[in-house]
Amino acid sequence: MKVSIITVVFNGVSTINHCIESVLKQDFDSIEYIIIDGNSKDGTKKVVESYGGKIQKFLSEPDKGIYDAMNKGIKLATGDLIGILNADDFYASNTVISEIVNAAKKNDADACYGDLNYVDAQDESVIKRKWISGKYKPNSFLMGWMPPHPTFFLKRNCYEKYGNFRLDMGSAADYELMLRMIYKHGIKLAYVPSVIVKMRTGGVSNSNFQNRLDANKNDRKAWKINGLKPYPFTLWLKPARKILQFI
Repeated sequence: MKVSIITVVFNGVSTINHCIESVLKQDFDSIEYIIIDGNSKDGTKKVVESYGGKIQKFLSEPDKGIYDAMNKGIKLATGDLIGILNADDFYASNTVISEIVNAAKKNDADACYGDLNYVDAQDESVIKRKWISGKYKPNSFLMGWMPPHPTFFLKRNCYEKYGNFRLDMGSAADYELMLRMIYKHGIKLAYVPSVIVKMRTGGVSNSNFQNRLDANKNDRKAWKINGLKPYPFTLWLKPARKILQFI
């Protein structure tokens, strides 16, 4: 099985090196690494170019935002399984891809996911939140559940069959895609019960209260455009579940 890993970045010179190294140090051999840069002006491109052929595909040009960049990466990907790792994030160990591939093969899964730790932006040894995903159940999305997107690996043929990220969903585009793939189309999942990714704090959708309200509106839109009906409390449970991540 071949795995394509896509990193999207814009002016990420302070973190892109760590992200790249976490991919290159993986003990799995068949990895295609793709980096999509939004025409950075801070030296990011020089850092990426310094790795030469270790980065199989590198595209640097203006884009319409993070999910447009992800779609560009998906279009370039040739792997059987696709994972997306943002420039502020990094894999928790050098065995992550091996664990994901083993789980995909063992369970004949269309997608795999795991757990995620939010870490301090300045000191990665300081854990701020722990996102323990747990196993998916048929009513999980109705109860406000979603897997952490940076840990989500999806087969390329699922993108080809069910579509890429929608650019009209704002910061909820990853939620909409996973809702569509998992809940609407019923793809087969495998859960890896270990920390897959460490994410530096400061994500767009959680940066302030107004962004959280905007995200909630887009979450509701995600159900509507897919012809799905949540419970009245579903989309209030979704942010409420994050409280457990601090415990």
